[in-house]
Amino acid sequence: MSEVVEVSADWLALREDEDARARSRELALAVAARMAPGPVIVHDLGSGTGSMARWLAPLLPGPQTWVLHDWNPGLTERARRGLPPLDRDGRPVAIVAREGALARLASGDLTGASLVTASALLDVLTAEEVTAVVDACIAARCPVLVSLSVTGEVALDPADPLDAALGSSFNGHQRRLAGGRRLLGPDGAALARRLLLEAGWHVRAVPTFWRLGARDPRLMRAWLDGWIDAALEHSPALGAQAAGYRALRAEQVRRGALSAVIVHTDLLAWPR
Repeated sequence: MSEVVEVSADWLALREDEDARARSRELALAVAARMAPGPVIVHDLGSGTGSMARWLAPLLPGPQTWVLHDWNPGLTERARRGLPPLDRDGRPVAIVAREGALARLASGDLTGASLVTASALLDVLTAEEVTAVVDACIAARCPVLVSLSVTGEVALDPADPLDAALGSSFNGHQRRLAGGRRLLGPDGAALARRLLLEAGWHVRAVPTFWRLGARDPRLMRAWLDGWIDAALEHSPALGAQAAGYRALRAEQVRRGALSAVIVHTDLLAWPR
């Protein structure tokens, strides 16, 4: 599948600890309380290397089987090779991998699901793909927990006059055409929420936050460079101003003097 947004295993590894800190534990515990007795089958969409399973499995009852759906078998293979996470009762979780495009996800792909999860996914899908995912979840009639969907809101400290222009351009890049696919970017969570509400489901949405800074300068620098690069790809005219901006921000990162808050939305939905 050549028209998806490429995600490297190195980037997923670099961000995993911050993802774990940011996700809503409140919603995770709420969904755990809704788990029916007996074996738990979790379908994780856009699973990457399995970070959602490593974070969530210890909060859920077992025994658990996680079905990892991703277009990239190289990423899911890493999850299968690693030590399996343990469930709430200390039992190893079984891992199954499925390769495929989420645009073709059907209700039959989620047969027997106790829970459907996704993390940092909706913003790299199209409206058609999000609709397909939501339709499949509605047909499966099990709870859905979707974490870390970007909202487009970023706050840097100290602030700089160029922050707003770069942020706006980055959000434009998030909504770009990628291989003929119009990505939703910051609109992904809102569309999923609307579709679930229109289907009559209960939906809870909570803001969640990446808080970057001196705690992990490698992640701070990687995020900052990616943010600036994407903004300049979308608006090359910002290039002359951005050169000095990048140098200033890099020096602030080196001194531990720059922090950033990146706002996300976590969703929990379940059928009435």
